[in-house]
Amino acid sequence: MSPPILEVAGVTKRFGGLTAVSDFSIRLSPGELVGLIGPNGAGKTTVFNLITGVYVPTEGRIAVQGTDTAGKTPDRITALGIARTFQNIRLFDEMTVLENVKTAYNLRAGYGLLDAIFRTRRFKTQEAALHTRAMDLLTTLGLSEDAHERAASLAYGEQRRLEIARALATEPKLLILDEPAAGMNAQETDDLMAMLHDIRSRFDLTLLLIEHDMKFIMKMCERIVVLDQGRVIARGVPEEIKVDPVVITAYLGDEAEEI
Repeated sequence: MSPPILEVAGVTKRFGGLTAVSDFSIRLSPGELVGLIGPNGAGKTTVFNLITGVYVPTEGRIAVQGTDTAGKTPDRITALGIARTFQNIRLFDEMTVLENVKTAYNLRAGYGLLDAIFRTRRFKTQEAALHTRAMDLLTTLGLSEDAHERAASLAYGEQRRLEIARALATEPKLLILDEPAAGMNAQETDDLMAMLHDIRSRFDLTLLLIEHDMKFIMKMCERIVVLDQGRVIARGVPEEIKVDPVVITAYLGDEAEEI
């Protein structure tokens, strides 16, 4: 039996006397689409930072495809098969759309520093291959016509797609999305939902996402984990979560009736 894509077991993170996350566990199997929700300050982004190596757990264990991430830097964890986007879009604004994606592909580049300096045959061959793969990815996400535009010139929804394209260029097995629908109108949100379903199938991805748009999360996710004050207060499928009295009291409130 193959290992889970991600296994987080009993993870706690303390900052001085503050416990931001307490005894958090989650297990993601290949191909799952899971949501992590909760009020502001619940510890959701801290969980993402722990998974991706930005923070080191105070207690507990995290493994990616069976490999323990203890002692590994964020770039080494990315190389294990995790990619992430952020609530506030982080692009290389002055680079072109194509350059943003090619920069991410360089994580898997098959040449070294000397090859790049002396522009060896290996460098030229690999660069040509990266260019083709980057353009193919931009085509898949509907950005090929903007390939030579500055990233900063794109509309908001297109910038979000570019951030996802750049994440996909690292060839992940797990894509972690931090509020991907933030700031989007209804049509952009629907388009995002369709795109995420498409790339999950096309790239054989497992998805884990934080989102405050409850209609989006309930339609999008197969199961949901709810955090409050750093602790898991509920787990289940969307139909269970939206009627859970503990979740309604801690987070959903009157919004539960509108979902």
